[in-house]
Amino acid sequence: MNNYVSREMIIYLFNVLGLDESTIELGIKLSLKNNTPLPILLWSYGMLTIEELDKLYSFLFQKMD
Repeated sequence: MNNYVSREMIIYLFNVLGLDESTIELGIKLSLKNNTPLPILLWSYGMLTIEELDKLYSFLFQKMD
């Protein structure tokens, strides 16, 4: 499984969704440890709502175009 975390994703989590730096760092560590995509991990631990998860994936998919 690809566990890629982009700079753009981190900036979006921090600036747009308002997550703390420490929350993002913890999410990245747990994501790597559990081999889980960061957005799913943040949602499953209650750090993101389902609406925020949807916004994040919409943002990421727009970046792919």
